Amino acid sequence: MEDAFIIRGGKKLSGEITLSGAKNASLKLIIASLLFDNQRIILENTPQINDVIELIYLINKLGAKVRFIEKNILEIDPLSLSGNKLDMLHASKIRVSFMFFAPLLYKFGRCFIPNPGGCRIGARPIDRIIEGMKALGVKVEYFSDTGYYHAVLNQKPKGFYRFEKPTHTGTELLIMLSVFCQDKVVLENCALEPEIDILIDFLNQSGANIRRIKDRIEIEGVEKLNFNRPFKIISDRNEAVTYICAVLGTFGKIKVKPIEEEALFSFHQKLKEIGVLVNKDVDGFVYSPSTLSLKSTDVETSPHPGFMTDWQPNWAVLMTQALGESLIIERVFENRFTYVEELKKFGAKIEFKEIKPKDPEKYFFFNYDKEKKYPQAIKVYGPIKLHNAVVTISDLRAGASLAVAALLAKGESVVNGVSMLKRGYENFREKIKSLGGEISEI
Repeated sequence: MEDAFIIRGGKKLSGEITLSGAKNASLKLIIASLLFDNQRIILENTPQINDVIELIYLINKLGAKVRFIEKNILEIDPLSLSGNKLDMLHASKIRVSFMFFAPLLYKFGRCFIPNPGGCRIGARPIDRIIEGMKALGVKVEYFSDTGYYHAVLNQKPKGFYRFEKPTHTGTELLIMLSVFCQDKVVLENCALEPEIDILIDFLNQSGANIRRIKDRIEIEGVEKLNFNRPFKIISDRNEAVTYICAVLGTFGKIKVKPIEEEALFSFHQKLKEIGVLVNKDVDGFVYSPSTLSLKSTDVETSPHPGFMTDWQPNWAVLMTQALGESLIIERVFENRFTYVEELKKFGAKIEFKEIKPKDPEKYFFFNYDKEKKYPQAIKVYGPIKLHNAVVTISDLRAGASLAVAALLAKGESVVNGVSMLKRGYENFREKIKSLGGEISEI
């Protein structure tokens, strides 16, 4: 047996966690660093997670030089970038590989990008992104025999594009693609995630001219970017939610730092509903149950500032310890409940529920097909005393939820496939141990 955690659960967890840099911000900033010409870019608080390691390999294989000069300080030197075709094997492992369109088109005028990888939590259609690229003047064609997209940019991007539905990956890519645009590019119905604002801050700090007005983003073209000072990546809010749910599920107390209220606002609202005290501290927040039992509540996922889809697997585990019935509705992805059958192995009582929104095409953020049946809601019953189990991780956030369930469950559990979890969590085992958890890796 290998690539597994052995977790002896049922212990009360408590303590303090210093959060790592955000996965969803660091990956985009690393790729955006390739937009620079002959300057070394320094990104502080970069997490050493598997997705970052895969991305570094991809960039180095293109000829540029990327390396950690200290534990969480990354140096990117784009000067020697010489390739415009991504390696299929490694690019297929991470969805962010699709973002390479921007720097490679800028540097070479054409590029070859394979179908993106990442967790299989739904079809994750890229048609909105392709449509946006074409609207700005990029010629894109997909070749099914090779699995590659061929893209050509003969002149500076220009124009206007309105996303049919918000997409954070699409918003970030079109921002990067438009930095050196002709005159002005306007994007509407853009995603609102704070990680996008960090990308904008990074580019503007380096001379870009990008302005956000709610879901509208305006980009005035500039000739070049100039890196002025090291840029620090924000904390990972998905990591924060994982550890908070783990500790609260054992009725312990936890402080997480550093984190801003805006990043977790909708999560905090739900915590207060179920009877959790949320107290602001100097550099973070402290969480603890206000009574000896948690209340049940319903959630439905939506893009920021709503309740994030990445949070709901861990929330489902927490709701197994709440009194009553909790409904979780998934609106963002159509295959986000792959963890449910694994969670049942711990003794969790969960069942799928059919929901019938009045206008499903608008209600769901994925491309809804009325001919298909979508299991988009679950009911979680609690409180349940979870027992030990042997489970297997299918995607990143589901993997974290299974590890959390193992920490709540009495007895020794085996969680297989932890390399998937390491795609987005830095030092997971060490941080769990710091909270009093009993965990080892084999």
